[in-house]
Amino acid sequence: MIVSRSVIHVDMDAFYASVEEKYNPSLKGKPIIVGGSVKNRGVVTTASYEARKYGVHSAMSVFKAKKLCPKGIFLPVNMARYKEVSKEVHNIFKRYSKLIEPISIDEAFIDTTGRDPLFIAKKIKEDIKRELNLTASIGISTNKFLAKLASDIEKPNGLTIIREEEAIEFLKPLPIRKLWGVGPKTERQLHKIGIYTIGDLQDYDIKVLVDRFGKKGREMSYFSKGIDNRPVEIDITTQSIGEEETFREDISSVEILIQKLQEYSLNLSHKLEAKGYIARTITVKIKYEDFSVETRSSTLYIPTNDYLTIYSTSINILNNKFNSCKKVRLLGLAVSNFIYPNDPVQLSFPTK
Repeated sequence: MIVSRSVIHVDMDAFYASVEEKYNPSLKGKPIIVGGSVKNRGVVTTASYEARKYGVHSAMSVFKAKKLCPKGIFLPVNMARYKEVSKEVHNIFKRYSKLIEPISIDEAFIDTTGRDPLFIAKKIKEDIKRELNLTASIGISTNKFLAKLASDIEKPNGLTIIREEEAIEFLKPLPIRKLWGVGPKTERQLHKIGIYTIGDLQDYDIKVLVDRFGKKGREMSYFSKGIDNRPVEIDITTQSIGEEETFREDISSVEILIQKLQEYSLNLSHKLEAKGYIARTITVKIKYEDFSVETRSSTLYIPTNDYLTIYSTSINILNNKFNSCKKVRLLGLAVSNFIYPNDPVQLSFPTK
């Protein structure tokens, strides 16, 4: 008997802002904006739902957020605190499954195949609320793409199920940007060939998509029909793991890039810790306004999963190995060259 895969995606609600409320209850119900300072031209890392009502969103400049929400409470990023709470959240996940794939500090996939995913989802939400006084939105489905999509349907504190037989009709009216892997550039390319909704993509000839987009075209076609065969991965089987973002507007501020590297470093550190690996090599990738791409790496003397080490190394790479005269369209950070902490380590000198 073949048992259908069951996956839940847990996404903490406005995590950084909610953690700030947890430690300072007087902030409850107020427009909280966490990010870099206005003076340093930083960006918003996250905003409470009260602040989002004013149009504030992540990756927006703090300067613009201040204009939209002048009465907002602006707080600096406290990575050490968020990491501590994140560990508590993920400890709750471990009570209900050994198959957990962390996506970032505040979200994860959990494989619940063969058990009752709705019961587990409710228990996780109850535990998070009772023990941490935080809320999470959870999506349930037969694969990672649909589960992640479901968790975003009813926020905050939502619980949504997308059943396999409902997937095609559910996806049909959604804008194409809701498809996993479709960023601003791909969205524009799809618009040019008349694809605006996921339903439009469902009806498109897969051969044409593969000719135009390669392997990604086939993947997008499958996703549009609710097909995603990727397992929940508890081990690193790829050569590297990374975070990257294409900005809505080209970035000229080094302070903004540094703040994004801080966020990426925390997420990568969390993934490494959850998977039980340490990494030797740290790589920064930049795509400039002229679409040229550069990647620069540094191999550490002592492998690490430490957030501050990854962060400081990435800043050093950024400041010393890139063209600061060009605006940045995309920024990425990756770690690679993995080993287990208990494996014998052959030390190597850092690359120059």
